[in-house]
Amino acid sequence: MDKEWIEVTIVTSSEAVEAVSGILYNTGVKGVSIEDPEDIEFKKKHPGDWDYFDETLLDVRDGAIIKGYYKEDEKFDEYLKYIEDSVNNLEQFGIDKGKGLITANKVNEEDWENNWKKYYKPTKIGERIVVKPIWENYDVKEDELIVELDPGMAFGTGTHETTRMCIKALERYVKPESTVFDIGTGSGILAITAAKLKAKEVIGVDLDPVAVKSAQENVKYNNIDNIKIMHGNLMEVVEGKADIVIANIIADVIIFLTEGVKNFIIPGGLFISSGIIKDRKDDVIKKLEECGFKIEEVNVDGEWVCIVAKN
Repeated sequence: MDKEWIEVTIVTSSEAVEAVSGILYNTGVKGVSIEDPEDIEFKKKHPGDWDYFDETLLDVRDGAIIKGYYKEDEKFDEYLKYIEDSVNNLEQFGIDKGKGLITANKVNEEDWENNWKKYYKPTKIGERIVVKPIWENYDVKEDELIVELDPGMAFGTGTHETTRMCIKALERYVKPESTVFDIGTGSGILAITAAKLKAKEVIGVDLDPVAVKSAQENVKYNNIDNIKIMHGNLMEVVEGKADIVIANIIADVIIFLTEGVKNFIIPGGLFISSGIIKDRKDDVIKKLEECGFKIEEVNVDGEWVCIVAKN
């Protein structure tokens, strides 16, 4: 096996972490690591929710660092050009790209392949949910629900503000009779959380086949049978209606989906949307209200917003 890889490093803002990660996942990336000082600050302020973090990351004061790993092939130059163009265009979507500095260097596989795992530890989110990497041990406390996760190449470990807010919203609203649709399921973390909270039925969908495979593997780790992961667009592959539809994506995609999503939610059901930067909050609320939704909650964590709307 070839042990040489190309490491693409993007210096950006904490605000742009999810967007830049999404850009990388649109290419042939084989792995992604994220060093975000805002996440580390959160962990330092919540000492009961983590076991270990790298304090040297606190020195990265001027932005987040995202690294993607690639095999050197004929498509790499095309991928790099796409990354450069997409990062430079972030500000057109109201996202601060920070420095937007992009570099590419050859590295040895042993230097990176598993290093990120030592920073990813069991994390309690909300009242009951504990997100636990499959390679870690954890003593379960009374009433805690464990979400076993190996994010692999799919985005979603539970540490980002948008994911935390979604998990907390699911804790508040999922009932034993609930049907839940998760749009853009990624690693499957939100779909699995809903299933752990005893939802009757959960369907996760994603356009990315890599994410679908990752989510399906994570479902197996959790030994749950009230959940299905599907490849494709919600409007095309899912039938019926849900009590809760949840989408942790970005503001523009949520605005685009809102009108159609309404047809997949029962009367009185909920649309939980996140991945929304604060500057786009009013745009999303306006679209939701135009489509007949009633805003139930607007929650803010850092620079991010999660909106709960009733159909």
